[in-house]
Amino acid sequence: MIDIHIHILPGFDDGAADTQTALDMAQIAASGDVHTIIATPHVIAGVSNYTAADIVSAVDELNLLLSKKNIPLLVLAGAEYYLESDLPQRYAAGELLTLNNSQYLLVELPFAQMPVYTAQVLYELQMLGITPVIAHPERNSSFINRPQLLGELVDRGNLVQVTSGSLLGNYGQTVKKTARYFLTQGWIHAVASDAHSVKKRPPQLLPVARELNKMGGSTCTKLLLSDNPLKIVEGKPVQSLPPIPAKKFFFRR
Repeated sequence: MIDIHIHILPGFDDGAADTQTALDMAQIAASGDVHTIIATPHVIAGVSNYTAADIVSAVDELNLLLSKKNIPLLVLAGAEYYLESDLPQRYAAGELLTLNNSQYLLVELPFAQMPVYTAQVLYELQMLGITPVIAHPERNSSFINRPQLLGELVDRGNLVQVTSGSLLGNYGQTVKKTARYFLTQGWIHAVASDAHSVKKRPPQLLPVARELNKMGGSTCTKLLLSDNPLKIVEGKPVQSLPPIPAKKFFFRR
């Protein structure tokens, strides 16, 4: 499996606090059938102004350390960008780091709302050749209350990454129900851990793999945890998940 959203770089944002924590997280991921991850530290103007060079350098150092420790995990460079109105301009200026230098850019919306400029910013990014990947929309109040808002963004060519813990109920029943509704609609393109630590939010995908098998079958699981994440890493077009009929969904549960 490939984890396209993880906060593992030591000392960056609110992820791994130090090198040992990063190594422990890497070991957990590798022991759970994950062979590749994309390090995606938060980049927020005025809060965590990490440059692409900062992230790439840290990724190189971590890969070297993993090799020395014989931990079979490849770390690729990426970032999770907070949705801001100037994202298109910053990308055009060469300031943004896409997922493994692909056309895919991981974008996080504020949890409390969907800003009025969301669709416009995502559209402008698309006009620059970028495919936005919306991070964990199931935890956003606007999408929870009006799921069709997300459906409209998906119809416009944006992708969706849902957090594994959301599908498992780790963020409460409302988020769990929302994530599973997105699954039935075929609006999810990848599931990732969004891991920040060893215990509270660990980089584990096997539990959600088992749950996805129950909900959508092995094809669904493979698409969301392996096939599409690989296509994102390689910069290739992803495949959409067909909607899961409600009767089949609840029967599998």
